[in-house]
Amino acid sequence: MRIWAKAIKGGKIRKQFVYEREGKVVYSQFFTYLSEICATLDIPTPVLLKTHIFNFAKFNHVNFLPRDFVESFPYDKLALENIF
Repeated sequence: MRIWAKAIKGGKIRKQFVYEREGKVVYSQFFTYLSEICATLDIPTPVLLKTHIFNFAKFNHVNFLPRDFVESFPYDKLALENIF
């Protein structure tokens, strides 16, 4: 499993990271993946909703906007993309 995480501002990728783990995506562990990605990128962790997980499962990507963060988020969006 590989997830490409991108912090985007002004249409440009400002920070990126490829998160890798053995095996397939386990959706019950998605918050753990998200927390580890955000810690590596040194950004706050967004609130994870069921719709975020459904979008990732169905479309292989999900976007987190500044409104999804409790803390201040200095980027336009955090995009996670499942890369095979």
